[in-house]
Amino acid sequence: MTWNIPNILTTLRLLAAPGVAVMFLYFHRPYADWFALLLFISAAITDWFDGYLARAWKQTTKLGAMLDPIADKAMVVIALMVIVGYSSMSPWLVLPATVILFREVFVSGLREYLGDTAGTLKVTKLAKWKTTAQMVAIAVLFAQGVFEHYLVMSSFGMEETLVENILSGAEEDVNGLRWKEAGMFWSGYAGLWLLWLAAALTFITGVDYFNKAIPHLKDGD
Repeated sequence: MTWNIPNILTTLRLLAAPGVAVMFLYFHRPYADWFALLLFISAAITDWFDGYLARAWKQTTKLGAMLDPIADKAMVVIALMVIVGYSSMSPWLVLPATVILFREVFVSGLREYLGDTAGTLKVTKLAKWKTTAQMVAIAVLFAQGVFEHYLVMSSFGMEETLVENILSGAEEDVNGLRWKEAGMFWSGYAGLWLLWLAAALTFITGVDYFNKAIPHLKDGD
């Protein structure tokens, strides 16, 4: 095995994947949301840097080629589990999250079965866009969690009717509730639509990979 900077970045991204979930075990919200968001964004940035540096410095290795897709999938799968578990929008997130998780498991199974012929399922440009859409959607949804929890904290101790009036626009802005509500609204729905877009791209790439694998799945004479 060869350890170079691209491989180290990939390994750090792989270790950061469970770290996103750990944030919610050891920190109270909204700090857990903030730490998870920053950790996820930092890991997503390394996804671009490790590939760029490996190509620029001609340091592509078998270890990096093996770890890179695993790190990507681990980041997405664990982050989606956390978001579905903690977000107030989780009922609307379950279906696109399920599509993404099913496709990742399905394609990984195809690659494992194909073995030496797995090169048939090389990563396509659309698959790279799929991964980018997933990363952006998850980051935006983590941001929604930040706004959501700050909104709850700001409204703590206030009369329920007053809070409802503020959120409906009937009262003046109090303790920054209005901008926090707007942030929660826009980040929540933007994240939801981005996740559905990512799920659609994920489904399309899954079908594409399956079609490419069909000739290798036919029984011989």
